[in-house]
Amino acid sequence: MRLRVVTGTDTGVGKTIVTAAIAALARSRGERVAVVKPVQTGSASGEAGDLDEVRRLAGVEDLHELARLSAPLAPATAARLVGGQLPTIAEMTAAIDGLRDRDLVLVEGSGGLLVQLDGHGGTVADLALALDAPALVVTRAGLGTLSHTALTCEALRLRHVECDGIVVGSWPDEPELAACCNLDDLPAYTGAPILGRLPQNAAALDPEAFLEAARQGLAMEVLA
Repeated sequence: MRLRVVTGTDTGVGKTIVTAAIAALARSRGERVAVVKPVQTGSASGEAGDLDEVRRLAGVEDLHELARLSAPLAPATAARLVGGQLPTIAEMTAAIDGLRDRDLVLVEGSGGLLVQLDGHGGTVADLALALDAPALVVTRAGLGTLSHTALTCEALRLRHVECDGIVVGSWPDEPELAACCNLDDLPAYTGAPILGRLPQNAAALDPEAFLEAARQGLAMEVLA
């Protein structure tokens, strides 16, 4: 079983779309794929969440959500708002370990790498370390990308979590100069390879077109 944590430089950078794209590629090769969202925030029970987007775009049904909070906040903050409790990093790890008979398990974090996932200070990085899983960093195109991505990759190294590479989650149809320069500069700034970029309209595509966008936009190393 291959296990990977999909994290990001911030919220809204396209982690769910990247997760769905990797899942779609793996399924197209006949692999058994599970996707885990340890904590979903920003949608109430019964409303569509990130895993529903993965199902729609990639056709994955093996989906696992361990906790859900309606406030569009970091998990620990959203839990404090309602006096709720979140599973601990150890409990999340145990749940994910139960999926090890799959070919590929993708774990999508909430927000950025150092967002608190539980009520005890445990972060997305702590979960990756507990799982002994490499991380894929999703970033955005444009200003601020170099600094935010470099800091995220450095935080992974300081915590002894392997960084597999970087994906630009939403590449504009008409990119500005800063975005184009980022593609040249990111590997030098971060010490990690760029493994692809997905078009900004990817979420609006039908599953067949989405799979083709994933094939065109992502290096096959995302499946390694």
